[in-house]
Amino acid sequence: MVNAAQTIERAPADDGNALQLPFVTLQNVTWQTYQALLADMGEHRSARLAYDHGTLEIKMPSKLHELLNRLLERIIVTLTEELDMDVLSFGSTTFDNEELKQGVEPDSCFYIQNASRVNPEDDFPPKDFPPDLVVKVDITSSSKSRLNICRVMGVAEVWRYQRNQLVVLQLQEGEYVECESSSVFPMLPVDILKGFLNKGKRSSNHNRLIRELRSWVQESEK
Repeated sequence: MVNAAQTIERAPADDGNALQLPFVTLQNVTWQTYQALLADMGEHRSARLAYDHGTLEIKMPSKLHELLNRLLERIIVTLTEELDMDVLSFGSTTFDNEELKQGVEPDSCFYIQNASRVNPEDDFPPKDFPPDLVVKVDITSSSKSRLNICRVMGVAEVWRYQRNQLVVLQLQEGEYVECESSSVFPMLPVDILKGFLNKGKRSSNHNRLIRELRSWVQESEK
């Protein structure tokens, strides 16, 4: 049993009819308890956990959260295909470090520039270098602590959706800075990315949207 203060927070209802599900914060949680929860909850679960020096956050993704996360994942994979880039998608794999007393489960994450350095047969993700790109979708909660963990891990780029807006954050001199284009996909302005995401948010056919994205990339590469 965890003896800790508990709060439940809900983000403002700024995403239409999105289901607002709980975001729970527990204080004074030991590393051993965090690891035990991961083991007990197993891999096949919807809850996402983040641990930062005794603070444990648990969030339950909403339908809109998963729609946007999966769409961003498809967009990223499509871009790597069209640009002939290596990619390994690690989904919401748990990244943790007992020495740093931190652990996080991204909504999606990718090795792209460093994909060739990853051994896909290893049971655990690399300990000596983080994913190149992380996706964070914040609808039911704020991911400030998760963002801080990504910063400490050294994740070079984060695509963060919050309160109906998508921003691309790049790690510069130890802090995340909002940028107008992606360092992973320099030919992709954030405004174009936002346009595809907003269209996909309203669309009932993401296959059509991905075809449009492929056409845009092919035209931009001419």
